[in-house]
Amino acid sequence: MSSSHVHELGLPKVDREIIEKKDLIVSNLKTFTAKQNVLSELDEIKPYETDALAAYKNLPLAVVLPENTKEVSEILKYCFKENIKVIPRGAGTGLSGGALPLNDAILLGLGKFNKILDIDFDNKCVVTQPGVTNLSITHAVKHKGYYYAPDPSSQLACSIGGNVAENSGGVHSLKYGTTTNNILGVEIVMMDGTICRFGGKTLDQEGYDLLGLICGSEGLLGVITEVTVKILKNPQTVKAALIGFPTIEDGGNCVTDIISSGIVPAGMEIMDKALIDATEKFVHAGYPMDAEVLMIVELDGTKSEVDELFKKIKQIAEKNKSNSFKLSKNEKERMGFWSGRKAAFPACGAMAPDYYCMDGTIPRGKLSEILKEISRLSKKYKLGVANGFHAGDGNLHPLILFDGSNKDELRRTEEFGAEILKACVRMGGALSGEHGIGIEKRELMCEAFNDNDIQQQINIKKLLDEKNLLNPGKVYPILRKCAEEGRVHVHRGEEKFPDLPRF
Repeated sequence: MSSSHVHELGLPKVDREIIEKKDLIVSNLKTFTAKQNVLSELDEIKPYETDALAAYKNLPLAVVLPENTKEVSEILKYCFKENIKVIPRGAGTGLSGGALPLNDAILLGLGKFNKILDIDFDNKCVVTQPGVTNLSITHAVKHKGYYYAPDPSSQLACSIGGNVAENSGGVHSLKYGTTTNNILGVEIVMMDGTICRFGGKTLDQEGYDLLGLICGSEGLLGVITEVTVKILKNPQTVKAALIGFPTIEDGGNCVTDIISSGIVPAGMEIMDKALIDATEKFVHAGYPMDAEVLMIVELDGTKSEVDELFKKIKQIAEKNKSNSFKLSKNEKERMGFWSGRKAAFPACGAMAPDYYCMDGTIPRGKLSEILKEISRLSKKYKLGVANGFHAGDGNLHPLILFDGSNKDELRRTEEFGAEILKACVRMGGALSGEHGIGIEKRELMCEAFNDNDIQQQINIKKLLDEKNLLNPGKVYPILRKCAEEGRVHVHRGEEKFPDLPRF
């Protein structure tokens, strides 16, 4: 992406004085950590110019890779004193541009915080550094028959610190919740260098739920340096079913009926025809090719419970005109069912030069309505789209197919994505299920929140980061853009969101 497009995003105004002091700043940073942990040459910092939302790129002033909490504290204390912006970054797998650098900001990478500190089976928890990958936690405890429940599709690469920052979910969020339901405590360093701990190994903590505040805060309130997570015992039995439907409405109605019957699946996913075709060509999972909609339902628990509930699900599916029902016979077949869904992103990569993964939520009863709306918008913007849903909790991930080298297609893709999210809000949903707001959805916050809502959030940000140095330019809307779109009304010269910096 050209630098002009980045400027169009309305990033915070570059502090030229900071740019001019780059050599001094880099030199000073090397006093807080090993010299090799401070990167400032173009070939060193270029790999950090974007996160997984690769449409937006921008170079940082420098990259710092501290190795312990003390170093993070000293670096932040220095940056606070010198008014230097800081962008925290985990593994860089985020899809909303939350780790997009700024030219006058230090990018603080937590990649060297990669150790599991304590495995406590008695208290069923793990204490870990934030750079440890999501799946590594399960690998560390599986020999005792335990696992970590949240499973975002990028779990092989995404870091647990990033999971906390974005409140990541995954296939099993329906039954086991998102990250916020599976963490017990964090260590966090505030912008002025203060080290705080919220929560711990116990389930209940006194006082305000500051842990809840930090989870999903997208790096705006502090830098996470340690996380305590819950681990669960593996269930006795896990089975999955592939269920095909002739129409979108039938599949959507089946989701609603399963949940309203009182059954809580471990996971429930929906794929539309475009995604079925793409993934089947890619991994040959054995999906029914005559289905317009494919549902994957997974149950876990005792064998008798699982078998009994699948009988009920089959009845519900038949009532909703299902045209195929296949139950996994063994673990290999179950994993085969999931192989297609987990390969959705690379499969779509084979369909078009680029794809844009959206993330929004809707009430479950609106499933068929949102799919119809996405289909209409696909025709309007003349762009293909493949739909995958965490159907049980109404979290949708439309994949818009486009060619990033075509500027007009990129523009249409962004507009298409924004309209999907506006539709989600109109239907009673939210702008994000698990990817966060970042820079991608920032201008849409006015759609979901009124002036008072946003101002209160900004007030909290200001209390914890008084100089607005932590990840500025993310999450909260830029007034100029909101006003242009008629969503901010300035009355008698009184500006909305007075504490929001003007970019």
